Amino acid sequence: MTAAPCCPGRGRAAGLRTAGGTVPEIDADPLGRERAHLAASRAALRAMREDVEALDIKDVTANWVNALVLGSQIEERIKALADLSHTPLFFGRLDYLHAPGAELAEGAEGENFYIGRRHVHDADGDPMVIDWRAPVSQPFYRASRKDPMDIGRRRRFGYTGGELTAYEDEHLTDPSEAARTSKLLQAEIERPRVGPMRDIVATIQPEQDEIVRSGLSGTVCVQGGPGTGKTAVGLHRVAYLLYAHRERLARTGTLVIGPNRSFLHYIEQVLPALGELEVKQATVGDLVAHVEVKGEDDAAAAVVKGDARMAGVLRRAVRSHVTMPTEPVMVVRGSRRWRVPAYELDEIVRELLDRDIRYGAARDALPQRIAHAVLVRMEQAGEAPDDRVQDAVARNAAVKAAVKAIWPAVDPAKLVLRLLSDADFLAEHADGVLTADEQKAILWAKPARSVKSATWSPSDAVLIDEAADLVSRTHSLGHVVLDEAQDLSPMQYRAVGRRCSTGSATVLGDLAQGTTPWATRNWDEALAHLGKADAVVEELTAGFRVPREVIAYASRLLPSISPGLAPVSSVRENPGSLDVREATDLDVEVLAACVESLRHEGSTGLIAADARVPVLADALHAAGLPFLAPGEETTAESRLTLVPASLAKGLEYDYVVLDEPAAIVDGEPDERTGLRRLYVALTRAVSGLTVLHAAPLPEQLG
Repeated sequence: MTAAPCCPGRGRAAGLRTAGGTVPEIDADPLGRERAHLAASRAALRAMREDVEALDIKDVTANWVNALVLGSQIEERIKALADLSHTPLFFGRLDYLHAPGAELAEGAEGENFYIGRRHVHDADGDPMVIDWRAPVSQPFYRASRKDPMDIGRRRRFGYTGGELTAYEDEHLTDPSEAARTSKLLQAEIERPRVGPMRDIVATIQPEQDEIVRSGLSGTVCVQGGPGTGKTAVGLHRVAYLLYAHRERLARTGTLVIGPNRSFLHYIEQVLPALGELEVKQATVGDLVAHVEVKGEDDAAAAVVKGDARMAGVLRRAVRSHVTMPTEPVMVVRGSRRWRVPAYELDEIVRELLDRDIRYGAARDALPQRIAHAVLVRMEQAGEAPDDRVQDAVARNAAVKAAVKAIWPAVDPAKLVLRLLSDADFLAEHADGVLTADEQKAILWAKPARSVKSATWSPSDAVLIDEAADLVSRTHSLGHVVLDEAQDLSPMQYRAVGRRCSTGSATVLGDLAQGTTPWATRNWDEALAHLGKADAVVEELTAGFRVPREVIAYASRLLPSISPGLAPVSSVRENPGSLDVREATDLDVEVLAACVESLRHEGSTGLIAADARVPVLADALHAAGLPFLAPGEETTAESRLTLVPASLAKGLEYDYVVLDEPAAIVDGEPDERTGLRRLYVALTRAVSGLTVLHAAPLPEQLG
């Protein structure tokens, strides 16, 4: 291995193999020089932070509002410049054969760049570390022997904690150097998982980088099996877009949507580690929280309520509140009376209905249209009314009374309450859309008296959100990341789509991991419901997390749960990573397997059918084994998490003990959903999986 003399992040490359031959490099202590550059970079980052902390804004703010805004921006900048002691400031180095942008001439000088999580510059403004998202950093992820992208050497660094302990070089233009798998890259991928999810910025692969750097204007859907890094790719895509389009996204906003709070807690540190603090996170339930959810639907009702046809039922129900006028409107102003006949009011109402604008927007427009009709009559009578007169007429009591009778206000929650409580009202608006049995499935057996007393379900909240959008347009963001998308219903897709109707989206999921009765059948259908039918679908099939033995075992379920879907091809060889045991005393042997797993470095997840969790919790307590719930952060002292199978999706552990696969399958309403739930549970392990069963294994596992 060789190492170039450390320059301040960017400078002349030494010891590079150029078109004219090899220039020898003399360096007695390459690792020491790289450590010195790390120390200098950290000092430069501290100086950048201190410069911001020292800013005096007293003389540059015109008023207290400006002072608050600027002060808040400075606080966010200080947070973004935090030096995370256990997070490497740079993880790679690129030695260019020629300065980027310069002529590729013989004898031209090269430059080197240190690639890291954020930009760092010295007191003169010269870069010490280049942000991984910058164009000059792209060859770190894309360069190869076939296409070296003018890179003579790519260097990777290894760390223990925050200390630089190793480096590894690839000479991409040297034909005599044999291609090999990077040991540092493999070690970083396989590093034990303790705490929340971490970024993969040092290990992004070329096919992942292509997705990460795709443009803001288009929507991307990523189909990725377990361990392919689709969640991390989605989060890094947000970070990249904020770098490339910061001003626009600062104005329009970004959002990450996950399946549950445990999942969001698990991923919440990835973006801050990359210096991005402004991205909001939510579940679909958070987005549609118009009412308090207190209950659950049975599967049959949830499937109907989640069907896209419900949007048509709601649209009919909202528009049914419009009553065609039969009486004229008489407006009195001073000594004059102005009459708008019923037939003209009818024309105004029909025109608004034909325009198909939001119900609330049309209701706001109606008094102005009536007032305009009055002003026409005033002008015909020789008067010269202006806009103030029109506004006054629009507020006239007679006009307001007419609007209330013709186009009354609609409360979305009350509308859905009536649909689910009143069989006749539902039948009127679901005629030809829902069958009689489907209508019966969603009707409440005991109608609620009010919005507050109703036992709303998650599906009901989505219906209310749809109705709310029919009344008043939902605010759209610049970019939305939707993870675990395969579990959304068509109505939930519509709810998310409203949040990015004028922006773009990154959709992440795995069709084989769909565990709801309404799980996505194919991405084309899902993207159409999202309002992004022109999205590009990318597939990740190379697995970097789950060991080959484990993913091969789990993939035995694919023909039953998702026929035709390509299995993940894991790049990780880890012999002995799978252990399937038949237990005679299941509880005792599960606890023993947990103790055995905890002898290894890293985290352990005990995954079981939801119904088995209380039993196992009692057994763990009795054995004196402390454990966490999903969403609670693992630490060096507390590394065991008890995970209900229903919450396992998206999480990962170094070692997994899987309790009674048959119970996981039996805990779902149908076998296919149960097998999909089992597939999820089987693929949460990074280093080793122990499966214990007393009942026979599902036959699909062979």
